[in-house]
Amino acid sequence: MVGTDAAEVERRLKSGGLVCPCGDVLGPWGFARPRTVRGAGLLRPRRVRCPGCRVTHVLLSIACLLRRADAVEVIGAGLRAKAAGAGHRPIAARLDRPVSTVRGWLRAFGRNAETTRSILVGLLVELDPLHGPLRPAGSAFADAVEAIGTAAAAARRRLGVVGAVSPWQLVSAVTGGRLLASGLGSAVANTN
Repeated sequence: MVGTDAAEVERRLKSGGLVCPCGDVLGPWGFARPRTVRGAGLLRPRRVRCPGCRVTHVLLSIACLLRRADAVEVIGAGLRAKAAGAGHRPIAARLDRPVSTVRGWLRAFGRNAETTRSILVGLLVELDPLHGPLRPAGSAFADAVEAIGTAAAAARRRLGVVGAVSPWQLVSAVTGGRLLASGLGSAVANTN
């Protein structure tokens, strides 16, 4: 997962600032196929290669989630609406997305809600050890959405520079783009 500024990502790549999970420095290796992400536009992700393990990777912007055609902000708006009590049909109509797509987001997030909440509460404790416990929001789903917002606010307070990163981009980065992927907990544990 990388930032949303392609020029900055390219600068970091060429200066040796991007590292493979194996620990070696990544190098340029062309580009992945162009793709349109609704809410983010046309993207042409950078492909990189590790000289150590010889594995290639595609650098995904934190504005996206793995295997999703919508930007994380669009998906996040749907998740916030569900946490506030809206159903999948009104959310789909409001976001101008197919009902089946929105239902898929909500089901996937529902499966990952407790893991997401745990990951974000852990981040919150690292960023603001004196914050105290989060108040229950009424469901595991709503608790997870609340944890995302609270952790993002703590990151803004602690780091200052995070103002350009939305709560949904933060959770995309923290989960490695796997917010809606099955096996979120084990996937995130393997990337840390």
